[in-house]
Amino acid sequence: MRLGVRVLLAFFLIVALAAYLLLSTFLQEVKPGVKQGMEVALVDTANLLAELAAPELRAGTLAEGRFAEAVGAYRERNPQARIFGVAKRRSEFRVYVTDERGRVVFDSDGTPAGTDYSRWNDVQRTLQGAYGARTTRTDPTDETTSTMHVAAPVLWEGRLIGALTVAAPSASVIPYAQASRRKVMRAGLILLGACLLVGAGISWSLTRAIGRLQVYAREVAEGRRATMPPVGGGELADLGAALETMRSKLEDRAYVERYLATLTHEMKSPLAAIRGAAELLDEDMPEADRRRFAAHIREQEARLRQLLDRMLDQAAIEQRQTLQDPQLLDLGGLARRVAESKAVGLARRNLDLRIGLPEVRLRGEAFLLEQAVSNLLDNAMAFSPEGGAIHLEGRAEERRFRLAVRDEGPGVPAFALPRVFEPFYSVAAPSGRKGTGLGLSFVREVATLHGGSAGLENSPGGGAEAWITLPLG
Repeated sequence: MRLGVRVLLAFFLIVALAAYLLLSTFLQEVKPGVKQGMEVALVDTANLLAELAAPELRAGTLAEGRFAEAVGAYRERNPQARIFGVAKRRSEFRVYVTDERGRVVFDSDGTPAGTDYSRWNDVQRTLQGAYGARTTRTDPTDETTSTMHVAAPVLWEGRLIGALTVAAPSASVIPYAQASRRKVMRAGLILLGACLLVGAGISWSLTRAIGRLQVYAREVAEGRRATMPPVGGGELADLGAALETMRSKLEDRAYVERYLATLTHEMKSPLAAIRGAAELLDEDMPEADRRRFAAHIREQEARLRQLLDRMLDQAAIEQRQTLQDPQLLDLGGLARRVAESKAVGLARRNLDLRIGLPEVRLRGEAFLLEQAVSNLLDNAMAFSPEGGAIHLEGRAEERRFRLAVRDEGPGVPAFALPRVFEPFYSVAAPSGRKGTGLGLSFVREVATLHGGSAGLENSPGGGAEAWITLPLG
């Protein structure tokens, strides 16, 4: 099971358990709470009516007096109320009054006067001076048939002269309890849904950050240029920093080992040539030969110096992960400046440089792009026949700019085309000399660092064309 799913399930289960315990406890208290509220209302009503009934009970006119008429009128009323979405269409309180012996004096349900209610708890306890209340079911097995009775003492000049009871069926409040339960359940479901969304958001955020780290680690393992993605703060940021540190140290070690081996291999030939020429110079020889061997030593020394410079440039660019201080540049103007710096070399070999570059703006590092264009021109000059032409051209295509350098030389052998951008891989120029094999490799690194690409192909009309594409700014 994926980490995100496990995090989401764990979060949801914890929230669901907590919500269940809270809701179940609350729901269990809904009905008792409603009944308790009902009992409070009955207590106040009974005591109020007891005060109203006291004068007529003392005078013996309660059953035919104003109190009985008022209760009868109340029983006929239609409240036309809507409470919590539940319609109330009738008055449901029952009122009965007993004398000090517990005999019925008045009952809104029509119970005959003189009926003995003294054994009922509400009447009995009230006449004894205590709080009198009871709940009685019409059907002992059906909770909805229960009726709550609450009594209050009827007092006259401080003397107990009877008890007044107000009764209400529990069924009258059950719809409100059920409505409350439905609202609580609805709120609980909304809460669970919200918690699920929050959990999904947390899980998505966590797995997205981990996914970014996975992609980063995979790119590093494949040897591609990769930058540490944003993963937020906390432990994930610490993990990202640890991965970046590990990558840097592993790459540095592998890089040093690879370049040390390559440098050792590439230096063997020039050093051997210098050593051989130096040994010959120790012998007596004509002055012309001495000058020739000295020139050979200087040539090999220049080759070594060029190799070291190119390796330093290559090492610097390969270790870069992002551009440093990129600026908005005119690539056409930049390429023309580089071309002007090649005027002496072009004139020495009688080469004609033909430039067709529009003005184009893009973001990049001027120094790196100048070096890349210079390497492309150097490569074309090395493979161009004396008196030939070199074409420096560019065009925009789909939000990218393609800068190409084409020569009129023999082209690149088919077997070498897939490898010309590999470090230290080179093909002999028409003059027989081989380069360091780092020029085109440097060009590709610069293009990749700028978010572009580089390539080389043989032209149908002869020669080779090397190009780079860069995103327009």
